[in-house]
This record gives sequence, C-alpha cells and structure tokens, in this order.
Amino acid sequence: MTQQTTGTGDRRATGRRIGDPAPGVTTSLLAFGVIAGPVYVVVSVVQALTREGFDLTRHAWSMLANGDLGWIQIANLVLTGLATVACAAGLRRALTGGTGATWLPRLVAAYGVSLIGAGIFPADPGLGFPAGTPEGPGPVSWHGTLHFVVGAVGFVCVTVACLVAGSRFAAEGRGGWALYSRITGVIFLVTFLGIAAGGGATWSIMTFITGLVGLWAWLAALSIHLRGRVSPGHA
Repeated sequence: MTQQTTGTGDRRATGRRIGDPAPGVTTSLLAFGVIAGPVYVVVSVVQALTREGFDLTRHAWSMLANGDLGWIQIANLVLTGLATVACAAGLRRALTGGTGATWLPRLVAAYGVSLIGAGIFPADPGLGFPAGTPEGPGPVSWHGTLHFVVGAVGFVCVTVACLVAGSRFAAEGRGGWALYSRITGVIFLVTFLGIAAGGGATWSIMTFITGLVGLWAWLAALSIHLRGRVSPGHA
C-alpha cells in the first residue's frame, strides 16, 4: 500500500505517464512542438526579406499570404497549425492528472486550429503590399475579417495556455517554469493587443514579432521539457 501511494505521488510530481505503452509516440508528437515555431519563423522571415514590396517594419507576416507567391505563407500557416495540433496531442499524452492536464492541450490545439483557419482565410492586402497595392489599409473582405477573428481566438487561447501551464508548474513547485510561462503569456497578449490597435505602426509590428517569437520559443522549450519526462528510462 505504501509503495502504491509513493508511485502515485511520483507520477503527479513528474507528470510522466507511468505505463505508457508507446512513449515513442508521445515524444514524436511533442517533437512537432519543437520544430513548428522555428520552421514558421524561418519561412516567414525568408519571404519577408525576398518578396518585392514587403517591409518587415510595416507589414504583418500574415500579409505574405497575398500575391502570386502567397501560397507559400498559406502552406506555412496550415502546416504549422497541423504541427501545433500534433504537439497538443503529445501534451495530452504527457500530462497525467494535476492542474491543466485537460485544458492545456485543448488550448494549444485551439491555437493550432486557428493557424489553419488563418491560412484558409488569408489576410487582406494593403499598405502597398503586394507590390502595386495602393497605400493605406485598403478594404476589408469577408476572409480578411475571418482571418482576424480566428487569429484573435487562437491568440487568446494560447495566452491562457501559458497561464495554465504557469499554474501547473507552480503546483509542482517549479517556480522558474511557472514564472517563464506566465511572463510569456502576458507579453504575447500585450503585443497582440498592440498590433490590433497599432494600425500598422512600426512599434506594433516589431513588438508583436518579438512576442510571437517568444511564444514559439516557450512552446519548444515546454515540448523539450516534457519529452525528457516521458523518455524511456527517465527516473
């Protein structure tokens, strides 16, 4: 009886799935959380630096979905979203009981779905991009509206995911991880609100990029952390 209680306590403390029949599946799913962000950022930045008329200080990355090469960013969004959903499935397998075991994976999955939706419903052209587009914000289409709506829902969900993760880590006594998760969520939410209200101002674009990169770094770090917990032979 004593041994059984100790085992349960160890499980709650580490978050490891005791008796997971396929730990390799879990770690493989979590690997998508490691690569999703870097791939999305690299593909976006390469396009931003090479597409005619695109200005990193004026245009949001989502606008890259416009023009003859817009399919690249659409594919980037959809594939990144699918990878994020796969990561969420890994989180669901890795987190067993305790704070956030149910909602953290769901919130991350919702963010992944929002990325897919943002690819399906591309942002509107404007501010001189693609090349030849008149300056100014331009008209708002139905798909541009849906792009903003699904993006906003996803950004709120992933912000809450950071806060939920912070609560879980705090309950586990992992103060550093708790603080890191909460700060990441707050900073990302502030930068999203900034770009929503900034009207294409340089400060809003650049701060949002910083918040977005920080968010992807957090998801990658979380995925690596949990991969270590479910790896075979982990004590």
